[in-house]
Amino acid sequence: MFNKNSLKNLDYILIADILIIMGLSLFVLSSATVNIASDPLFFVKKHLFSIGLGVVCAIIIIAFDYSILLKYYHYIYGLTIILLLVVQARGFASHGAQQWISLGPFVLQPSEIAKVMMIICFASFLVKRQGEMKTLKDLLPPVAYFSVPLLLILAQSDLGTALVFLAILFGMLYIAGANSKLLLGIIVTGLSVAVIAIALHLSPLQLPLPLKDHQINRLIVFIDPYQDPHGTGWNIIQSLVAIGSGGLWGKGLYHGTQVQLNFLPEHHTDFIFSVVGEELGFVGTGFVLLLYFCLISRSIRVAFRARDLYGRLIVGGVTCMWLFHIFENIGMTIGLMPVTGIPLPFLSYGGSFMLTNLIAVGLILNVQVHRENLLF
Repeated sequence: MFNKNSLKNLDYILIADILIIMGLSLFVLSSATVNIASDPLFFVKKHLFSIGLGVVCAIIIIAFDYSILLKYYHYIYGLTIILLLVVQARGFASHGAQQWISLGPFVLQPSEIAKVMMIICFASFLVKRQGEMKTLKDLLPPVAYFSVPLLLILAQSDLGTALVFLAILFGMLYIAGANSKLLLGIIVTGLSVAVIAIALHLSPLQLPLPLKDHQINRLIVFIDPYQDPHGTGWNIIQSLVAIGSGGLWGKGLYHGTQVQLNFLPEHHTDFIFSVVGEELGFVGTGFVLLLYFCLISRSIRVAFRARDLYGRLIVGGVTCMWLFHIFENIGMTIGLMPVTGIPLPFLSYGGSFMLTNLIAVGLILNVQVHRENLLF
């Protein structure tokens, strides 16, 4: 439970940084959604509810010692698999992916919650194999363990979340002490195979792939979005126009033409950074990047100061998740990365996504608080 030392040892810089990002998200979201609902504050109100629920969950998580999760990780893993199977059986689709389930008046995206649940489970799994991951054979059990939820997410046609899972997988393996040269070799080999497979799919051979055509097109269109400017290249082109037109100071909230005239698709979720670029300009995007730098650097600091490998793996897994989201999301808005449909932490609209991120914050602060408690 909380005591004076717990409150004193919280990372208030990290907390303040996250609060600033979420506060900024409310202003940007109000501008991005003012013309897409009958109630101009409809999305802002739902966003506030998600933040409130997530903060409550984070406070509850901070209150107990994270080491207790080691006792229950089998149950958490089983619940993760059950939730993903429920999506397959009873979920409904949107934007070409079957990812959501209805819980009365609420809609839950289990693949989002599964990220943080698998970080907890995989950290527990890796702790028991410390120092035993030096060869390819040693890596097979942890990869197999992680692959079950990963394959279930791929079955939902959710390529973006699957890529986040891969980032978590390799990041946590590295932190756990796996052979770094071996991990790098696997990543390079995997990327090479993927590029060759896509090339063969597009060639006269038409090699079949376990991806839908629109997913393949989104993966390659960033190379030259003007090949299909009114189709798969539309999102990237409009995003580049929005960010480029913002200039140094931006056009001001509620005054971005690409946003307010709805030329920019998904501008309250996947392309929220483009809204910042157009309406708040280079200064606004620079400030957002600075906030994310603080988020990642403070999280890394907590990981290094964790009292044990288990805490370090939990914080490291969360940091890898956030880092991939930030790098991929901002990269796709400026045409440097494929469009995979993953949002920006604490800034994009999304109830399950916000809840997941705030639960992750609770875990990080838990690791920090209980590390510091050892000093007293």
